[in-house]
Amino acid sequence: MLNNHFQACIDACNRCAAMCETCATECLKEDDIKMLSLCISLTHECALVCDAAARLMSMGGQHATGLCQVSADVCEQCAEECERNSELDHCKQCAIECRRCAEECRSMVEQHAY
Repeated sequence: MLNNHFQACIDACNRCAAMCETCATECLKEDDIKMLSLCISLTHECALVCDAAARLMSMGGQHATGLCQVSADVCEQCAEECERNSELDHCKQCAIECRRCAEECRSMVEQHAY
């Protein structure tokens, strides 16, 4: 698997990871952090998975497709939680980016399934 075939997905994963970290950081600045604890946890997890997926795709790793499927699932779960907090702009933007990433990851998995 050549990484140029994955470039759109790599870019989506990198954008999602960055937005998730931003969301988590901004959630920590809110008054009611306890209410946002699941959001903070999921955004950190999503960022880690997306970062790992981007790295595997970049090196043409043999498990890139499998990790992208996991990434899509984690992104969807993260988006759902962020949408529950959509009155906060950073959560709203994170949900949008997570949905985009999930879509791109699923597309990549479909194109490169063996």
